[in-house]
Amino acid sequence: MSKTAALYQELAELDKNHFLHPTSPIQQQQEQGPAFIFKKGEGVYLEDVRGNRVIDGMSSLWNVNVGHGRTELGQAAMEQMSQLAFSSCFATFSNEPAIRLAAKIAEITPGDLSATFFTSGGSEANDTAYKLARHYWILKGQPSKKKIISRKKSYHGVAMGATSATGLKPFRDFTNSLAPDFYYTENLSAEALRETIEAEGPETIAAFVAEPIQGAGGVHIAPDGYFQEVRKICSEFDILFITDEVITGFGRTGKMFGMEHYGVAPDMMCFAKGVTSGYAQLGGVVFSKAMFEDFKELSAGTLLHGYTYSGHPMACAVGLKNIEIIENENLIENSRKMGEELLKGFKWIQGERELVSEVRALGLIGAVELKSDKGQFAPAVVAEAAKRGLICRSVIFDGMDILVFAPPLTINKQEINSLAEILYDSIFSVEKRI
Repeated sequence: MSKTAALYQELAELDKNHFLHPTSPIQQQQEQGPAFIFKKGEGVYLEDVRGNRVIDGMSSLWNVNVGHGRTELGQAAMEQMSQLAFSSCFATFSNEPAIRLAAKIAEITPGDLSATFFTSGGSEANDTAYKLARHYWILKGQPSKKKIISRKKSYHGVAMGATSATGLKPFRDFTNSLAPDFYYTENLSAEALRETIEAEGPETIAAFVAEPIQGAGGVHIAPDGYFQEVRKICSEFDILFITDEVITGFGRTGKMFGMEHYGVAPDMMCFAKGVTSGYAQLGGVVFSKAMFEDFKELSAGTLLHGYTYSGHPMACAVGLKNIEIIENENLIENSRKMGEELLKGFKWIQGERELVSEVRALGLIGAVELKSDKGQFAPAVVAEAAKRGLICRSVIFDGMDILVFAPPLTINKQEINSLAEILYDSIFSVEKRI
């Protein structure tokens, strides 16, 4: 047995015996071992311990926006850790990276979003948004406003509040007790939102939360005018509008933030993932200037919400350097241009392969939908793609059969073409079995 094979076997056994994987089939892990054990990343590529090199068509978890192997981010982390690795931000303690990142986020976010509450990731950001939205209405003397409305096919994370807000039923069915006061409306109908609000009573509703593009639910892009109408409805009924930009933020859609495509500003915005490109754990919620002014005026005593790692100095330093890379290397424009190439590739596949029913993309987030009347084949295509050197993801909740993609914003045309060719071959291979 070669050293490489021996290393894989050793690690695979340790993995099966000691590592409970997130969002993974336990039975598959135990029977087959880990699909990949990665050891290196460079640009849009990942390499595993057996020497297999694959295109990371998902930016791992929609988050490695600036690509793998960016030594600048490692250097930023090392320098900050060498100086101040961690300090608490409780009791008004602060640190320079957190202050400067909060100011930078206020500068680049849409509308008058101006103050950030930092978390360690997207689930915490969403839980924070719902909790502080409810606290906001308590401060405003309207404690009955506590319901949160989200959209069907939405994904907002796996913490208790985030799970309860997620519009994908299998995630909610995972547990036998959800947080109260969460409601769901049709995902692409503003009129359905109005009807839900009127049925529940606007005086009971704290906030409506929506992703600019529904990512994990199948990359569903809102129709023209949808978010403009949603903003009007929320303002009309005095309901906070929260946008979940955890997946769509920091250049993913060809704009810095997804909501910029619609010319709409929220009252609160959740972010994570692309803020550090996954090089450090960081997320947050940004509040409008009006909300922040109300908090400053109405809050008395201690704001009893916070995480140990809120405003983590090293993570914030990495976030600052990451945003600098996105801006200096014009990665938002590259996302727009390469997104057009990605969609061209998808349309070429759609024209050639009978199994494909619909394709869509906005910037470097896209989907290839398969014909559900023929069965459910997305997982098989994902498996074939992995064999050929491409990582992508299937969405099969609620009868969907969709392949989703979100490659790093550094991807070039040649790499886009390679992605499309592998995807074509993978779909063709599955078609031959049908």
